[in-house]
Amino acid sequence: MKKKFKLQDLDCANCAQKMEDAIKKIPGVTDASVNFMMQKMTVEADDDKFDDIMKEVQAVCSKVEPDCRILM
Repeated sequence: MKKKFKLQDLDCANCAQKMEDAIKKIPGVTDASVNFMMQKMTVEADDDKFDDIMKEVQAVCSKVEPDCRILM
């Protein structure tokens, strides 16, 4: 499953890259991209575990950029 999300309060391109790299390391994620300029994130992951994976994605994003919110 591949889904796109809008990001709110992502403050720097470096943080976006760190988030992308960390998301790609989550088990079950096949691909991910975080676009700082567009404030968007795309996550491609296993269908049956997608909700659990998104919880991990939110946790990872909060560690890198505490103010950033993923709008679902």
